[in-house]
Amino acid sequence: MDELFADDEPEAPPPARKGSHVPLAARMRPRTLEEYAGQQHVLAEGKLLRRAVEADRFTALIFFGPPGVGKTSLAQLIAQRTSSRFVNLSGVESNVADIRKAVEGAETARRLHGRTTTLFVDEIHRFNKSQQDVLLPWIERGTVRFIGATTHNPFFYVNSPLISRSQVFQLEALATEDIVKLLRTAVEDEERGLGGENLTVSDEALHHLAVMADGDARKALSALELAAITTPPDAAGQVAINLEVAVESIQKKTVVYDGDGDAHYDTISAFIKSIRGSDPDAALYWLAKMLYAGEDFRFIARRLIIAASEDIGLADSNALRVAIDAWQAAEMVGLPEGRIPLAHATVYLATAPKSNSAYAALGAAMKEVTEGRTLAVPVHLRSTGYQGAKDLGHGRDYKYSHDFEGNFVPQAYLPEGRRFYTPTVNGQELRIKERLDFWRQQFEAVVKSQG
Repeated sequence: MDELFADDEPEAPPPARKGSHVPLAARMRPRTLEEYAGQQHVLAEGKLLRRAVEADRFTALIFFGPPGVGKTSLAQLIAQRTSSRFVNLSGVESNVADIRKAVEGAETARRLHGRTTTLFVDEIHRFNKSQQDVLLPWIERGTVRFIGATTHNPFFYVNSPLISRSQVFQLEALATEDIVKLLRTAVEDEERGLGGENLTVSDEALHHLAVMADGDARKALSALELAAITTPPDAAGQVAINLEVAVESIQKKTVVYDGDGDAHYDTISAFIKSIRGSDPDAALYWLAKMLYAGEDFRFIARRLIIAASEDIGLADSNALRVAIDAWQAAEMVGLPEGRIPLAHATVYLATAPKSNSAYAALGAAMKEVTEGRTLAVPVHLRSTGYQGAKDLGHGRDYKYSHDFEGNFVPQAYLPEGRRFYTPTVNGQELRIKERLDFWRQQFEAVVKSQG
């Protein structure tokens, strides 16, 4: 029988040893759940994922999150903890034939040795619909335990039938202190890491690498390894990695940001909500993140224009003009200078008085149109711009507002006296409210006199 199914088969791929030309990040993969860094929101004692693993009761799991947070390592550790064979496929390289081969191996392992198989598919979002569908019957029959990993939101990129059969867990970017701990372990570990190589790394260097990695443990460990390899030793043979060396080893911070995925939508959501919440500092931070990551400034400008009407509205109608001007100015000068008018508009909108009354009023009117009885235009408001209109009574008894004092005359403009707009007392809208309250009193008086 093929050695693949031997009783002494490793439960998960063993960590590579130092000197095997395997990158440091791969060598330092955690060997136990206790060594695993971060993700306590799903792995802490009593949390659902921890309970499912410890009870050895799960069928399908999907992990999604940014690169370098330990999705593959976690899958390997789960296979190890549950004494399961671990079979690794790639959504980029594997095909249906590979899936079927993995399933055949799982069936053989169960039949001959009574062992379960954990089938791990990295970048599951890369599988097309038919490839994902192939997995379904084998998951349902329990032939394999499935774990998928993706950097994309699975609710958008994974088929609904597979989602419905899986527990979905979102993994977060690692905290700076978690990455510092991993780096320090790598420096001290003599078996897998850089221990015993006459290496010293300052606390400032470790902290810089951790911050610049932006939650990506793989990036931090790769930068540490590069620094250790390329830094010449001193006369005593000591390799010292200080802050200056660390800066050279990881020169530009890479912000986790995908132009059409979660980071894109989550960041713009935080940006708009910070403006709506009147926090200019938060709004500027999210603006800076988007600009640094290369977001299209026109997209940001469009969102500012929408926010100017949706969230500031009539409390400060000048906000719309500021937003449009910022967009036009950014178009005119381009980046990087175009970020200045965007910041101008961001701070203006965040600090302006807020009102969504016009937006809410339109929503109420739209609901009435779509769900209620459609109202006919009153005869006196109908068009008179064609021959025969007056013979039909159109425009009869209409009062021209400019013929009256104050350019106002009360008359019915909407049957049944319905109201949709409720002004606030914020900013400039207070004056609108005062005028409208007076006018509505006049309308009500006319309605009473006609009743």
